[in-house]
Amino acid sequence: MLDIRFIRENSESVKENASNKGYEIDLEGILRLDSDRRNMIVEIEQLREQRNEISKSKEHSEKRIAEAKGIREKLGGLENELAKVEKNLNAEIRKVPNLALKEVPIGKSEEENVVVNSVGEKTEFDFEAKNDEELGELNGFIDKTRAAKVAGSRFVYLKGSLVRLQFAIIQMVMDTLTNEEIIKKIIENKKLNIKSTPFTMVIPPNLIRTEPYMASGRLDSEEVTYKLADDELWLNASAEHSLCTMYMNEKLDESQLPIRMLGYSTSYRREAGSYGKDMEGIFRMHQFDKLEMEVFSTASTGLDEHKLLVGIQEYLMQQLELPYRVVQKCTADIGKPNAQGIDIDTWMPAQKNYRETHTADYMTDYQARSLNVKVKLSNGETELAHTNDATAFALGRILKAILENNQTREAKIKVPKALVKYYGAEEL
Repeated sequence: MLDIRFIRENSESVKENASNKGYEIDLEGILRLDSDRRNMIVEIEQLREQRNEISKSKEHSEKRIAEAKGIREKLGGLENELAKVEKNLNAEIRKVPNLALKEVPIGKSEEENVVVNSVGEKTEFDFEAKNDEELGELNGFIDKTRAAKVAGSRFVYLKGSLVRLQFAIIQMVMDTLTNEEIIKKIIENKKLNIKSTPFTMVIPPNLIRTEPYMASGRLDSEEVTYKLADDELWLNASAEHSLCTMYMNEKLDESQLPIRMLGYSTSYRREAGSYGKDMEGIFRMHQFDKLEMEVFSTASTGLDEHKLLVGIQEYLMQQLELPYRVVQKCTADIGKPNAQGIDIDTWMPAQKNYRETHTADYMTDYQARSLNVKVKLSNGETELAHTNDATAFALGRILKAILENNQTREAKIKVPKALVKYYGAEEL
């Protein structure tokens, strides 16, 4: 969340930014609660001073005793009222979105996102391209019919060769992101001023308590995120949700940074509002596996870490030789906690269209403020950490892209060259 002092001193820009992002905020109410809170703090401090003076006094007359009792009762009432005001104020501040960076284009919908770069020729065939579900059914490695019988719509059984291919992708990504030389090469190509620290592999919890999930700024409503009926626990909607909360209420030393993690988890989303869309294939599932990158850094290196993550995404896509484009998301599409968001859209031949397969989000200190993740700098000062997260691969989506872009007339699938050594064959 934003600092209340920043909101107070930059109220007009905060209001304009919220409007650009499409969020309604009660700025006047926030400033009123903030004023009430500050006035109450002053009054409480004055009463505490009076109480201390009485306690130090050697006079124990009935008048002084009654006066002390009155101060104690008034102080208790004010402290209770202050707690309520602070709770309401924090709830309202959490509704205020992070400020977008200056380079983020202002727009009212994803239609105003800006294509920054396109890489690779769109895959074309001299036959009618089949989609991933058709290819999966013909080859016996996608079964949505039986999954619907067991779990309902938007679930799938992945089988045989496609499962092997998924684990080949996972192994390739692990080998890439834990290789310091590859990280160093991407940093040099991007001309970034950051360390070449490799990523640490993490399998995070798939369940998150309400408090840290709320603090992360990533908890959507129950219409989007699954909640356990009898517990204050939510199913992870993506690995970074339980990675960004990992250091909640901790102070990191600058020498530890950057902390770069590659998380692997099964993720769950209700996908409310998407009914009727992407019902074919494995592009949009209630349950899916993801490899997700998460980075904790200093404020001075946060933006370069963001650029590194996008560079890694492009490197991985180029290894798979898939046509893609890089998209700068506009203000209305980057989301509440993000200062900037970059998408990678992959060409899907059956749809004859680019579809989003990756996103990279830079949160500045917005997330760390709520999570209370601080950094002790080498100069002795303390600041809030900066956080980044980015998709390495949403596995269902990248499997779809591989199936559609590497199909043959006979509906067989060629394995991308970079995956052959992991998969063990050149064709599924």
